[in-house]
Amino acid sequence: MKTNKKLHSAALTSTALILFLIFVSFTASATTEQSASSAGTYAYITNEFSSTVSVIDTATSIVTATASAGSQPAGVAVNPAGTKVYVANFYLGSYESALSESIIAKPALIKGTKEHVETGEGTVSVIDTATNTLTATVPVESYPIGVAVNPKGTQIYVTNRGSDVVSVIDAATNTVTATVPAGSAPNGVAVNPAGTKIYVTNLGSNSVSVIDTATNTFTATVPVGSSPFGIAVNLAGTKAYVSNAGEGTVSVIDIATNTVTATVPVEGWPLGVAVNPAGTKVYVANYESSTVSVIDTTTNTVTATVPVGIGPFGVAVNPEGTKICVANQGSDTVSVIDIATNTVTATVPVGSSPDAFGQFIVPLQAKSVPPVAKFSGTPTSGKASLTVAFTDKSTGTPTKWKWSFGDGTTSTTQNPKHRYLVEGTYTVSLKATNDAGSSTKTLRNYITVTPTNTRPGIYSKSK
Repeated sequence: MKTNKKLHSAALTSTALILFLIFVSFTASATTEQSASSAGTYAYITNEFSSTVSVIDTATSIVTATASAGSQPAGVAVNPAGTKVYVANFYLGSYESALSESIIAKPALIKGTKEHVETGEGTVSVIDTATNTLTATVPVESYPIGVAVNPKGTQIYVTNRGSDVVSVIDAATNTVTATVPAGSAPNGVAVNPAGTKIYVTNLGSNSVSVIDTATNTFTATVPVGSSPFGIAVNLAGTKAYVSNAGEGTVSVIDIATNTVTATVPVEGWPLGVAVNPAGTKVYVANYESSTVSVIDTTTNTVTATVPVGIGPFGVAVNPEGTKICVANQGSDTVSVIDIATNTVTATVPVGSSPDAFGQFIVPLQAKSVPPVAKFSGTPTSGKASLTVAFTDKSTGTPTKWKWSFGDGTTSTTQNPKHRYLVEGTYTVSLKATNDAGSSTKTLRNYITVTPTNTRPGIYSKSK
């Protein structure tokens, strides 16, 4: 942990801000650009003092790209298709001292003094994963911190710490369509798998707000522990797990009844929390202890404690449930943990003050590219009534084919056979098509048909 960022648990409710990281499946090049046709599992990590997002290839534990974000980027979420990344930029103002130390150490920023609120308008950056470029900036309310995307990728939910509200962004238009009141200092946010409810931790009121996404209305309040920071919902949609930073515990919420059914002691200042895909393990980043707690969800007990870097903020599990990644804000690194052994297998340097909070791993499929049409025919010459077998050799996985054989006939078969009945030379073309586009290959005078020995010039056109 950096020496000027040391916090005290007694003052946590008024001093701490959680920042976020995200993992996604995503295409990448060797260093700074992404190939639109490759795929893999990648991590997006917000770097608070660099105003950037680092992208890590989780297969190789190498930073493959760096994307620009806004001022003091915090929460991160990726849409289910893996095409867009949404980054909450906590600070957008001219208050100089906010740039000189971590925003988690600014006591007034938990709610915002008059001076801060006047300069504390926030934004959400939209990053295209194909190019790692900023494509849009969405103004929201003051001090946005947590971000989540619904399962359809159509709505983005942002907690605004200084305004006690959740901003709802329409992904199609990149505009705020609703502002929903929450509790005091809303911080973490998660969407249930059905996309019908969102759950928001209220750092200042020791509660979780439940919001109905159909009506964008507040429907319930669940009391939890002191200074709740992070929240994660299992894939079954039955349990929510809340890290209570002020008391070093995790609250287990039964979603059906909106009640806390268990409280699990962990280590100092738990912030980020994530659930594995099977729902059998919960991972908690303990900021003060520089560890990750592993909780067994059957017994609600800690079964392992893994040392990581300094000041871990966020934690996430990859889609296969084989790796955990942790953003260490105090040591400017990301720890990669093997789930089978609960050991750190790699430490990845990233930008300045990497944050990390919430679920941040999403598979990204390879993007389709237009085909390149190619073909061959056998034989390419012979006497009339010549049958030629054409073979599609196009690249890019075409799904449709249109052949023109040069004698007025066509075919949509991938590998057709065609019979030439009249002597002459024929130009052949193939148009290959897939969802991404099409291309055409033409071979001029490709087929040569010579006369037969009997009754030259008179041939049947029957197949």
